[in-house]
Amino acid sequence: MTGKLPFEALSVDTLAARLGANDALCSHIGKDTSRWKVREVGDGNLNLVFIVEGATGAAVVKQALPYVRLVGDSWPLPLKRSFFEYHALTRQEARAPGSVPAIHHFDESQALIIMEYLSPHIILRRALIEGRQLPNIARDIGLFMARTLFRGSDLHMATKDRKADLALFADNVELCDITENLVFSDPYFDAKMNRHTSPQLDSVVAELRADRDLKVEAQRLKHIFAANAETLLHGDLHSGSIMVTETETRMIDPEFAFYGPIAFDVGMLLANFWMAFFSQRGHEQNGKRDTMRAYLLDVTVDTWSVFRTEFSHLWRTERTGMLYQKSLFEDQGDRLGAEQALDHMLHQVWTDMLGFAGVEVHRRILGLAHNADFETIADEDLRATCEAKALKFGRHIAVNRRQIHSIDEVNKLATLIEQENGI
Repeated sequence: MTGKLPFEALSVDTLAARLGANDALCSHIGKDTSRWKVREVGDGNLNLVFIVEGATGAAVVKQALPYVRLVGDSWPLPLKRSFFEYHALTRQEARAPGSVPAIHHFDESQALIIMEYLSPHIILRRALIEGRQLPNIARDIGLFMARTLFRGSDLHMATKDRKADLALFADNVELCDITENLVFSDPYFDAKMNRHTSPQLDSVVAELRADRDLKVEAQRLKHIFAANAETLLHGDLHSGSIMVTETETRMIDPEFAFYGPIAFDVGMLLANFWMAFFSQRGHEQNGKRDTMRAYLLDVTVDTWSVFRTEFSHLWRTERTGMLYQKSLFEDQGDRLGAEQALDHMLHQVWTDMLGFAGVEVHRRILGLAHNADFETIADEDLRATCEAKALKFGRHIAVNRRQIHSIDEVNKLATLIEQENGI
Protein backbone atom coordinates (compact mmCIF):
# COMPACT_ATOMS: atom_id res chain seq x y z
CA MET A 1 0.00 0.00 0.00
CA THR A 2 1.46 3.32 -1.06
CA GLY A 3 -0.46 5.54 1.35
CA LYS A 4 -1.83 7.54 -1.63
CA LEU A 5 -4.90 5.45 -2.38
CA PRO A 6 -8.38 6.62 -1.38
CA PHE A 7 -9.36 5.50 2.08
CA GLU A 8 -10.76 1.99 2.28
CA ALA A 9 -11.65 0.17 5.47
CA LEU A 10 -9.73 -3.04 6.07
CA SER A 11 -11.38 -6.36 6.79
CA VAL A 12 -10.18 -9.76 7.94
CA ASP A 13 -10.42 -10.92 4.33
CA THR A 14 -8.60 -7.97 2.69
CA LEU A 15 -5.88 -7.10 5.20
CA ALA A 16 -3.23 -9.53 3.95
CA ALA A 17 -3.67 -8.50 0.32
CA ARG A 18 -3.57 -4.81 1.14
CA LEU A 19 -0.70 -4.86 3.65
CA GLY A 20 1.29 -7.78 2.28
CA ALA A 21 3.90 -5.42 0.82
CA ASN A 22 4.23 -3.27 3.93
CA ASP A 23 7.86 -3.56 4.97
CA ALA A 24 7.26 -2.55 8.57
CA LEU A 25 4.59 -5.20 9.08
CA CYS A 26 6.47 -7.91 7.20
CA SER A 27 9.64 -7.28 9.17
CA HIS A 28 7.80 -8.14 12.37
CA ILE A 29 5.58 -11.02 11.32
CA GLY A 30 7.11 -12.44 8.13
CA LYS A 31 6.54 -11.90 4.40
CA ASP A 32 4.58 -15.06 3.66
CA THR A 33 1.02 -13.77 3.73
CA SER A 34 -0.34 -17.28 3.28
CA ARG A 35 0.73 -17.92 6.87
CA TRP A 36 -0.85 -14.76 8.25
CA LYS A 37 -3.74 -15.18 10.66
CA VAL A 38 -5.94 -12.10 11.01
CA ARG A 39 -8.44 -11.46 13.81
CA GLU A 40 -10.61 -8.37 14.31
CA VAL A 41 -10.68 -7.69 18.05
CA GLY A 42 -11.89 -4.12 18.30
CA ASP A 43 -14.36 -3.85 21.15
CA GLY A 44 -14.18 -0.09 21.56
CA ASN A 45 -16.52 2.62 20.37
CA LEU A 46 -14.63 4.05 17.41
CA ASN A 47 -12.14 1.90 15.47
CA LEU A 48 -11.17 -1.33 13.75
CA VAL A 49 -8.43 -3.28 15.54
CA PHE A 50 -6.78 -6.37 14.04
CA ILE A 51 -4.24 -8.79 15.48
CA VAL A 52 -2.09 -10.13 12.64
CA GLU A 53 0.06 -13.19 13.35
CA GLY A 54 2.69 -14.49 10.97
CA ALA A 55 5.58 -16.93 10.87
CA THR A 56 7.93 -14.71 12.88
CA GLY A 57 5.67 -12.72 15.18
CA ALA A 58 2.54 -10.65 15.59
CA ALA A 59 1.46 -7.04 15.32
CA VAL A 60 -1.62 -4.89 15.81
CA VAL A 61 -3.18 -2.93 12.95
CA LYS A 62 -5.54 -0.20 14.11
CA GLN A 63 -7.61 1.75 11.60
CA ALA A 64 -9.96 4.65 12.16
CA LEU A 65 -13.36 4.63 10.51
CA PRO A 66 -15.10 7.72 9.10
CA TYR A 67 -17.83 7.41 11.74
CA VAL A 68 -18.38 6.42 15.35
CA ARG A 69 -18.40 2.63 15.29
CA LEU A 70 -20.66 2.39 18.34
CA VAL A 71 -23.38 4.42 16.60
CA GLY A 72 -22.77 3.88 12.88
CA ASP A 73 -22.45 6.12 9.84
CA SER A 74 -25.18 8.41 11.15
CA TRP A 75 -22.44 9.96 13.31
CA PRO A 76 -19.56 10.86 10.96
CA LEU A 77 -16.11 11.36 12.43
CA PRO A 78 -12.93 12.48 10.63
CA LEU A 79 -10.15 9.99 9.94
CA LYS A 80 -7.55 12.47 11.18
CA ARG A 81 -7.99 11.17 14.72
CA SER A 82 -5.42 8.48 13.87
CA PHE A 83 -2.97 11.31 13.13
CA PHE A 84 -3.41 12.66 16.65
CA GLU A 85 -3.15 9.19 18.17
CA TYR A 86 0.12 8.58 16.34
CA HIS A 87 1.61 11.88 17.44
CA ALA A 88 0.40 11.41 21.02
CA LEU A 89 1.98 7.95 21.21
CA THR A 90 5.33 9.23 19.96
CA ARG A 91 5.34 11.99 22.57
CA GLN A 92 4.23 9.68 25.38
CA GLU A 93 7.03 7.25 24.51
CA ALA A 94 9.57 10.08 24.58
CA ARG A 95 8.28 11.44 27.89
CA ALA A 96 7.58 8.13 29.65
CA PRO A 97 9.69 5.49 27.85
CA GLY A 98 8.27 2.00 27.77
CA SER A 99 4.76 3.04 28.76
CA VAL A 100 3.02 2.70 25.37
CA PRO A 101 3.15 0.19 22.49
CA ALA A 102 6.00 0.64 20.01
CA ILE A 103 4.89 2.16 16.69
CA HIS A 104 6.02 0.26 13.59
CA HIS A 105 4.27 2.27 10.85
CA PHE A 106 1.76 5.07 10.32
CA ASP A 107 -0.25 5.64 7.13
CA GLU A 108 -2.12 8.91 7.34
CA SER A 109 -4.22 8.49 4.17
CA GLN A 110 -5.48 5.09 5.32
CA ALA A 111 -5.80 6.27 8.93
CA LEU A 112 -3.96 3.24 10.23
CA ILE A 113 -1.23 2.55 12.74
CA ILE A 114 0.78 -0.67 12.86
CA MET A 115 2.06 -1.20 16.37
CA GLU A 116 3.47 -3.66 18.85
CA TYR A 117 1.25 -6.59 19.80
CA LEU A 118 1.10 -6.68 23.57
CA SER A 119 0.98 -10.25 24.85
CA PRO A 120 0.08 -11.75 27.29
CA HIS A 121 -1.39 -8.39 28.33
CA ILE A 122 -5.12 -8.01 28.92
CA ILE A 123 -7.27 -4.91 29.34
CA LEU A 124 -7.05 -3.62 32.92
CA ARG A 125 -10.83 -3.34 33.23
CA ARG A 126 -11.20 -7.03 32.47
CA ALA A 127 -8.58 -7.89 35.07
CA LEU A 128 -10.40 -5.86 37.72
CA ILE A 129 -13.74 -7.45 36.86
CA GLU A 130 -12.08 -10.85 37.29
CA GLY A 131 -10.85 -9.78 40.72
CA ARG A 132 -7.14 -9.74 39.90
CA GLN A 133 -4.98 -7.69 42.24
CA LEU A 134 -2.11 -6.47 40.09
CA PRO A 135 0.85 -5.25 42.14
CA ASN A 136 2.35 -2.59 39.84
CA ILE A 137 -0.50 -0.62 38.31
CA ALA A 138 -0.52 2.24 40.83
CA ARG A 139 3.19 2.85 40.40
CA ASP A 140 3.19 2.49 36.62
CA ILE A 141 0.13 4.64 35.98
CA GLY A 142 1.15 7.27 38.54
CA LEU A 143 4.57 7.60 36.91
CA PHE A 144 3.06 7.73 33.42
CA MET A 145 0.68 10.53 34.34
CA ALA A 146 3.29 12.60 36.17
CA ARG A 147 5.89 12.27 33.43
CA THR A 148 3.66 12.87 30.42
CA LEU A 149 1.66 15.67 32.04
CA PHE A 150 4.68 17.50 33.44
CA ARG A 151 6.95 17.05 30.42
CA GLY A 152 4.20 18.09 28.00
CA SER A 153 3.65 21.43 29.70
CA ASP A 154 5.15 24.92 29.95
CA LEU A 155 6.78 23.75 33.15
CA HIS A 156 9.26 21.76 31.07
CA MET A 157 9.00 22.32 27.32
CA ALA A 158 10.69 25.06 25.35
CA THR A 159 8.04 27.69 24.61
CA LYS A 160 8.40 27.39 20.83
CA ASP A 161 8.00 23.61 20.87
CA ARG A 162 5.09 23.69 23.28
CA LYS A 163 3.17 26.27 21.24
CA ALA A 164 3.78 24.31 18.04
CA ASP A 165 2.37 21.21 19.73
CA LEU A 166 -0.58 23.20 21.06
CA ALA A 167 -1.37 24.33 17.53
CA LEU A 168 -1.05 20.79 16.15
CA PHE A 169 -3.37 19.15 18.68
CA ALA A 170 -5.84 22.06 18.63
CA ASP A 171 -7.17 20.59 15.39
CA ASN A 172 -8.49 17.51 17.24
CA VAL A 173 -11.78 19.37 17.34
CA GLU A 174 -14.29 16.60 16.80
CA LEU A 175 -12.98 14.34 19.55
CA CYS A 176 -12.83 17.27 21.96
CA ASP A 177 -16.44 17.94 21.05
CA ILE A 178 -17.34 14.37 22.01
CA THR A 179 -15.74 14.83 25.42
CA GLU A 180 -17.25 18.27 25.97
CA ASN A 181 -20.76 16.99 25.30
CA LEU A 182 -20.76 13.34 26.38
CA VAL A 183 -18.85 13.95 29.64
CA PHE A 184 -19.91 17.39 30.81
CA SER A 185 -23.37 18.08 29.39
CA ASP A 186 -25.36 15.12 28.06
CA PRO A 187 -25.59 13.16 31.34
CA TYR A 188 -27.34 16.10 32.98
CA PHE A 189 -30.36 16.32 30.69
CA ASP A 190 -32.38 13.93 28.55
CA ALA A 191 -29.96 13.89 25.63
CA LYS A 192 -30.90 11.75 22.65
CA MET A 193 -28.14 9.14 22.99
CA ASN A 194 -28.22 8.77 26.78
CA ARG A 195 -29.17 5.44 28.31
CA HIS A 196 -29.27 3.97 31.80
CA THR A 197 -30.51 0.95 33.69
CA SER A 198 -34.27 1.53 33.62
CA PRO A 199 -36.64 1.77 35.39
CA GLN A 200 -34.57 1.01 38.45
CA LEU A 201 -32.54 4.20 38.17
CA ASP A 202 -35.22 6.52 36.83
CA SER A 203 -35.85 8.33 40.12
CA VAL A 204 -32.12 8.69 40.84
CA VAL A 205 -31.49 10.06 37.36
CA ALA A 206 -34.36 12.54 37.63
CA GLU A 207 -32.97 13.78 40.93
CA LEU A 208 -29.48 14.30 39.50
CA ARG A 209 -30.80 16.12 36.45
CA ALA A 210 -32.77 18.47 38.69
CA ASP A 211 -29.71 19.17 40.86
CA ARG A 212 -28.80 22.80 40.14
CA ASP A 213 -25.55 22.71 42.15
CA LEU A 214 -24.37 19.62 40.28
CA LYS A 215 -25.16 21.06 36.86
CA VAL A 216 -23.36 24.31 37.67
CA GLU A 217 -20.28 22.40 38.83
CA ALA A 218 -20.34 20.21 35.72
CA GLN A 219 -20.33 23.33 33.56
CA ARG A 220 -17.56 24.95 35.60
CA LEU A 221 -15.52 21.80 35.01
CA LYS A 222 -16.36 21.94 31.31
CA HIS A 223 -15.11 25.52 31.30
CA ILE A 224 -11.82 24.45 32.88
CA PHE A 225 -11.51 21.56 30.41
CA ALA A 226 -12.07 23.80 27.40
CA ALA A 227 -10.07 26.84 28.50
CA ASN A 228 -7.11 25.56 30.52
CA ALA A 229 -4.57 24.27 27.97
CA GLU A 230 -1.90 23.26 30.48
CA THR A 231 -0.45 20.12 28.94
CA LEU A 232 -0.85 17.37 26.37
CA LEU A 233 -3.44 14.95 27.74
CA HIS A 234 -4.05 11.34 26.89
CA GLY A 235 -7.67 12.50 26.88
CA ASP A 236 -9.32 9.10 27.46
CA LEU A 237 -7.29 7.51 30.24
CA HIS A 238 -9.48 4.84 31.80
CA SER A 239 -9.19 1.17 32.72
CA GLY A 240 -10.24 0.19 29.19
CA SER A 241 -7.27 2.00 27.65
CA ILE A 242 -4.62 0.30 29.79
CA MET A 243 -3.16 -3.15 29.15
CA VAL A 244 -1.52 -5.14 31.92
CA THR A 245 0.32 -8.24 33.03
CA GLU A 246 1.43 -9.06 36.55
CA THR A 247 4.62 -7.06 35.93
CA GLU A 248 3.91 -4.57 33.14
CA THR A 249 1.47 -1.74 32.39
CA ARG A 250 1.00 -0.06 29.00
CA MET A 251 -1.30 2.81 28.02
CA ILE A 252 -3.10 2.65 24.66
CA ASP A 253 -5.63 4.58 22.55
CA PRO A 254 -4.73 8.28 23.05
CA GLU A 255 -6.73 9.45 20.04
CA PHE A 256 -8.55 12.01 22.23
CA ALA A 257 -5.21 13.72 22.94
CA PHE A 258 -5.24 17.51 23.15
CA TYR A 259 -3.97 20.30 25.38
CA GLY A 260 -6.07 20.60 28.54
CA PRO A 261 -5.89 20.70 32.34
CA ILE A 262 -3.39 18.44 34.12
CA ALA A 263 -6.15 17.23 36.45
CA PHE A 264 -8.31 15.72 33.69
CA ASP A 265 -6.34 12.54 33.01
CA VAL A 266 -5.83 11.99 36.73
CA GLY A 267 -9.51 12.41 37.55
CA MET A 268 -10.72 10.21 34.71
CA LEU A 269 -8.30 7.44 35.70
CA LEU A 270 -9.11 7.47 39.42
CA ALA A 271 -12.84 7.56 38.65
CA ASN A 272 -12.48 4.21 36.94
CA PHE A 273 -10.94 2.65 40.04
CA TRP A 274 -13.78 4.05 42.15
CA MET A 275 -16.34 2.68 39.68
CA ALA A 276 -14.64 -0.70 39.83
CA PHE A 277 -14.94 -0.46 43.63
CA PHE A 278 -18.69 0.18 43.48
CA SER A 279 -19.20 -2.61 40.93
CA GLN A 280 -17.63 -5.37 43.03
CA ARG A 281 -20.90 -6.41 44.71
CA GLY A 282 -22.13 -7.39 41.25
CA HIS A 283 -19.19 -9.75 40.73
CA GLU A 284 -19.43 -11.84 43.90
CA GLN A 285 -20.80 -15.03 42.31
CA ASN A 286 -17.71 -16.91 43.44
CA GLY A 287 -17.37 -15.35 46.87
CA LYS A 288 -17.13 -12.03 48.66
CA ARG A 289 -14.96 -9.31 47.16
CA ASP A 290 -14.00 -7.50 50.40
CA THR A 291 -10.27 -7.85 49.74
CA MET A 292 -10.74 -6.64 46.16
CA ARG A 293 -12.61 -3.57 47.39
CA ALA A 294 -9.80 -2.82 49.82
CA TYR A 295 -7.24 -3.34 47.07
CA LEU A 296 -9.00 -0.90 44.73
CA LEU A 297 -9.09 1.83 47.37
CA ASP A 298 -5.41 1.20 48.10
CA VAL A 299 -4.70 1.60 44.37
CA THR A 300 -6.30 5.05 44.38
CA VAL A 301 -4.18 6.08 47.36
CA ASP A 302 -0.98 4.74 45.83
CA THR A 303 -1.64 6.13 42.34
CA TRP A 304 -2.23 9.62 43.70
CA SER A 305 0.84 9.34 45.97
CA VAL A 306 3.10 8.19 43.14
CA PHE A 307 1.76 10.95 40.87
CA ARG A 308 2.37 13.64 43.50
CA THR A 309 5.84 12.36 44.37
CA GLU A 310 7.02 12.06 40.78
CA PHE A 311 5.44 15.35 39.71
CA SER A 312 7.22 17.04 42.65
CA HIS A 313 10.51 15.38 41.70
CA LEU A 314 10.20 16.61 38.11
CA TRP A 315 9.30 20.09 39.39
CA ARG A 316 12.59 20.19 41.31
CA THR A 317 14.77 18.62 38.62
CA GLU A 318 13.22 19.35 35.18
CA ARG A 319 11.48 22.72 35.54
CA THR A 320 13.08 24.21 32.44
CA GLY A 321 10.06 25.86 30.78
CA MET A 322 8.77 29.40 31.04
CA LEU A 323 6.59 28.82 34.10
CA TYR A 324 7.94 29.33 37.64
CA GLN A 325 11.48 29.71 36.32
CA LYS A 326 14.28 28.76 38.63
CA SER A 327 15.78 32.18 37.88
CA LEU A 328 12.97 33.64 40.01
CA PHE A 329 13.25 31.16 42.87
CA GLU A 330 16.15 28.74 43.38
CA ASP A 331 18.67 30.97 41.60
CA GLN A 332 17.71 33.72 44.04
CA GLY A 333 18.15 31.43 47.02
CA ASP A 334 14.37 31.10 47.40
CA ARG A 335 13.77 27.35 47.33
CA LEU A 336 10.80 27.79 49.65
CA GLY A 337 9.10 30.00 47.06
CA ALA A 338 9.37 27.23 44.50
CA GLU A 339 7.91 24.76 47.01
CA GLN A 340 5.05 27.13 47.77
CA ALA A 341 4.24 27.40 44.07
CA LEU A 342 4.36 23.59 43.76
CA ASP A 343 1.96 23.21 46.68
CA HIS A 344 -0.47 25.66 45.06
CA MET A 345 -0.34 23.77 41.75
CA LEU A 346 -0.83 20.34 43.32
CA HIS A 347 -3.73 21.65 45.39
CA GLN A 348 -5.43 22.92 42.23
CA VAL A 349 -4.82 19.61 40.47
CA TRP A 350 -6.30 17.78 43.48
CA THR A 351 -9.44 19.90 43.59
CA ASP A 352 -10.11 19.76 39.86
CA MET A 353 -9.27 16.04 39.74
CA LEU A 354 -12.13 15.30 42.12
CA GLY A 355 -14.53 17.23 39.93
CA PHE A 356 -13.44 15.47 36.75
CA ALA A 357 -13.69 12.11 38.52
CA GLY A 358 -17.24 12.85 39.64
CA VAL A 359 -18.55 13.72 36.18
CA GLU A 360 -16.71 10.74 34.65
CA VAL A 361 -18.65 8.45 36.98
CA HIS A 362 -21.91 10.07 35.89
CA ARG A 363 -21.28 9.90 32.18
CA ARG A 364 -20.33 6.20 32.33
CA ILE A 365 -23.68 5.35 33.91
CA LEU A 366 -26.03 7.91 32.34
CA GLY A 367 -24.49 8.75 28.97
CA LEU A 368 -23.79 6.95 25.71
CA ALA A 369 -20.54 5.09 26.47
CA HIS A 370 -20.84 2.80 29.49
CA ASN A 371 -18.18 0.54 30.96
CA ALA A 372 -18.11 -3.19 31.50
CA ASP A 373 -17.65 -2.94 35.27
CA PHE A 374 -21.37 -2.32 35.58
CA GLU A 375 -22.64 -3.57 32.22
CA THR A 376 -21.46 -7.15 32.88
CA ILE A 377 -23.66 -7.37 36.01
CA ALA A 378 -26.52 -9.45 34.63
CA ASP A 379 -28.98 -8.83 37.48
CA GLU A 380 -30.44 -5.43 36.62
CA ASP A 381 -31.61 -4.72 40.14
CA LEU A 382 -28.17 -5.45 41.54
CA ARG A 383 -26.54 -3.43 38.75
CA ALA A 384 -28.80 -0.47 39.47
CA THR A 385 -27.95 -0.65 43.18
CA CYS A 386 -24.22 -0.54 42.40
CA GLU A 387 -24.71 2.27 39.90
CA ALA A 388 -26.89 4.34 42.22
CA LYS A 389 -24.20 4.28 44.89
CA ALA A 390 -21.56 5.30 42.36
CA LEU A 391 -23.77 8.15 41.14
CA LYS A 392 -24.22 9.42 44.70
CA PHE A 393 -20.46 9.25 45.23
CA GLY A 394 -19.78 11.09 41.96
CA ARG A 395 -22.19 13.85 42.87
CA HIS A 396 -20.59 14.36 46.28
CA ILE A 397 -16.99 14.64 45.06
CA ALA A 398 -17.91 16.90 42.14
CA VAL A 399 -20.02 19.36 44.14
CA ASN A 400 -17.99 19.32 47.37
CA ARG A 401 -14.53 19.06 45.83
CA ARG A 402 -13.23 22.23 47.50
CA GLN A 403 -14.07 20.89 50.97
CA ILE A 404 -12.38 17.48 50.52
CA HIS A 405 -8.77 17.48 51.66
CA SER A 406 -7.37 13.96 51.30
CA ILE A 407 -7.84 10.78 49.34
CA ASP A 408 -8.42 8.92 52.59
CA GLU A 409 -11.44 11.17 53.11
CA VAL A 410 -12.71 10.28 49.64
CA ASN A 411 -12.25 6.57 50.25
CA LYS A 412 -14.03 6.71 53.61
CA LEU A 413 -16.96 8.33 51.83
CA ALA A 414 -16.89 5.61 49.15
CA THR A 415 -16.88 2.90 51.82
CA LEU A 416 -19.82 4.42 53.69
CA ILE A 417 -21.89 4.78 50.53
CA GLU A 418 -21.04 1.26 49.37
CA GLN A 419 -22.25 -0.19 52.68
CA GLU A 420 -25.65 1.52 52.45
CA ASN A 421 -28.68 -0.62 51.71
CA GLY A 422 -30.68 -0.33 48.50
CA ILE A 423 -30.88 2.54 46.04
